[in-house]
This record gives sequence, structure tokens and C-alpha cells, in this order.
Amino acid sequence: MDLSKKYLMNTYNRLPVALVRGRGSYVWDADGKKYLDFFSGLAVNNLGHLPPRVLYAISKQARRLMHVSNLFYTDQQIILARLLVENSFGDKVFFCNSGAEANEGAVKLARKYAKKKFGPHRFEVVTMKNSFHGRTLAMITATGQEKYQKGFEPLMPGFKYATFGDMGSLHSVVSDATCAILVEPIQGEGGVRFASKDYFKSLRQFCSEKGILLIFDEVQTGLGRTGKLFGYQHFGVEPDVMTLAKALCSGLPVGAIVARDFAAEAFEPGDHAATFGGNPLVMSAGVATLETILKEKLCAAATEKGDYFLKELKKRLKKNASVQEIRGLGLFLAIDIDQAARPIVLKALEKGLLLNAVQEKTLRILPPLTVSQKEIDLGLKIIEEVLS
Repeated sequence: MDLSKKYLMNTYNRLPVALVRGRGSYVWDADGKKYLDFFSGLAVNNLGHLPPRVLYAISKQARRLMHVSNLFYTDQQIILARLLVENSFGDKVFFCNSGAEANEGAVKLARKYAKKKFGPHRFEVVTMKNSFHGRTLAMITATGQEKYQKGFEPLMPGFKYATFGDMGSLHSVVSDATCAILVEPIQGEGGVRFASKDYFKSLRQFCSEKGILLIFDEVQTGLGRTGKLFGYQHFGVEPDVMTLAKALCSGLPVGAIVARDFAAEAFEPGDHAATFGGNPLVMSAGVATLETILKEKLCAAATEKGDYFLKELKKRLKKNASVQEIRGLGLFLAIDIDQAARPIVLKALEKGLLLNAVQEKTLRILPPLTVSQKEIDLGLKIIEEVLS
């Protein structure tokens, strides 16, 4: 930790622990202390640590081929793309290296599509206040939170913001220049915030009527976290484009754009690329990850476990005066409190539980989809203690 101050840029407000290994729902620090991980690498380790199928796939692929240019065909990339298409609304997939890259690529795709179909005047993207879409210059502009933008001005042109869940607010900012609406099914970094099914149905209808692409940022909600394979499946609508990352390859860097044919066709050779995107090693992890989620029915498990977790949180914290609201879907949970969340995270850390403070006064809880009821009960006990 001392050496990090000497050699690493100071971009993270790190917790005071050095993690060295993990297995299942647990991690261990350099001193051998064991922690129950309800952080899951920020919704990355949906299968827990060292999932067997993924470990085997990576090891096998590393002995065959780790990387070649996308100017050649590779089998694992095509297999993972097929799995995503067969289990979603999409027709075509593009692979990159992160959620920010996927969102940036989706915005490029939307602009290219709109210019081809409608002409050069359509280029603006509407996003939501309190959203989060990544850390590139364009994506901090897309992110509807000033704290991520401060100090990086001037921001990129071509973005407007509406209130999440409010169609009236959306109507007030959409114009003839709007090419796409970019929205999270559930706002993750915004504090695990929800909008109604009626809102998403109205949003889908509005975009269809106006010829505007509807893009869902599923970087955090995708791959079983909410109890469905993708978050959009809760709302009875389908987007035109979806972005994925985080849990797709169980910890190896990845991003993906999934699109319907009519939108995907806007990209031509040379329009977009990613040197490392879709390389065989990462794709092998993605294939094993998605196959594990599907074969082990982890979406249904996340629903069942999440319902239990949410019910128990509400029961145990019912009389806690500091708790303002408890909400969640699947294993995507949050607790609003009337005090700063980070000191609570540090108290939990001392007791062997990893939690996440998101926004100033919200605790975000992200157990792996493979978590056991015994582990949930242990986590509940510690949460109850640190909030008492």
C-alpha cells in the first residue's frame, strides 16, 4: 500500500486492504484475513472467484492462442457472439475492452445510422440525469452527474439530459437533432434507482415513432445480476442496441455492443475497431461464463436469493432509524441511510464483509450469483451490526 503511493496515480479512494486471492464468495488479504465479498468487483464477479468452467476455458485457450488481429477469424469470438444473439433481442455483436468503450461505440453507431438514414442534422444523444456511462471524455459528458465532469471541461458537444423515469422531461429535450436515447434499465452508480415498466414502454413507443435508436446500457445490469439475463427483460420492451461489459468474461477486460441488424448495418469496414477486442483468450472466458449462467440457471437463482435477501434486510432493519429506504432487484441491492456510507463500509470491512458506498449515503450490495443462503445470512448479520 505504501508502494502504491509512490508508483500509482492517485485516482482511486482505495479501502485499506490488499487482496491476494479469492475463491467462491470469499477473498483473503495479504495478512490472511478472510472477507465475504458482497462487492463482486463492482458486479464483475457474478460467478464468484475462480469459477471452475472459466478457469478451465482460460487455461485451455492460453495453450492454443491468446491474441491475433481482428483481421483474421477466431472461433471463440464467433461462438460468444452467437450465444449473445441467441439469448437476446440482438442480431450482431461488436467486442471491445470495457463498458466505456462499448457505450462510446454505441454512440458512434447511432450517429452513423442516423446520418445515413436521416442526414447530417441528427447527431444528439439524450441521456439521463444521475446516470453513469464511463470515464472517457465523451462518456463523462454522457454521464448525467456533474461530479464526474468537473475539471475536464470543455465537455463534448451533442449530449442532452432528461430526468430518469419522466417522459415529460424527455419530450422537453428531444429535438429533430436527436439520434438516440441512452439509458440504464436500473441506474447503478446513481444509487440503484428504478423507473416503472410503463415508463420503459412509453420510451420504446416514443423512439419507434420518432425513428430514434433506443440504447440500453446493460454494463452493470447484464448477465443475470437482476434475476434476468438482461435488465430489459423485466420491462416488456427491447432496445435497438445494448451495451455489455463487467460480468461478461468473469474479470477479464471486455465490452460488447449488441444491435439489431438494421442498426448494426450502419457500420462498415473501417468505421470502428478495437485492437484487443474479442481476442481468443478473453472470448473463451466469455463463452464459459455465459454457458455457466445458462446451464446452472443462475438467473432464477439470483431472483430467489435476491428476494430472500431483500425481505430479510427489510425485516431486520425495519426499526433502524438511520435506514431511509431499502430496494433491489435480484442480487442488485441498495440501502439508503441518513449518514455517510463510507464509514459504514469501513466498519463492515473490519468485520470481514466487503460492501460498496455509492453516492454519499447509499450502500450497494452485489453478492455473486452463486452466493449461498448461509453466506447471505452471514452478510445480513454483519450489515445489521454495522448499522446498529
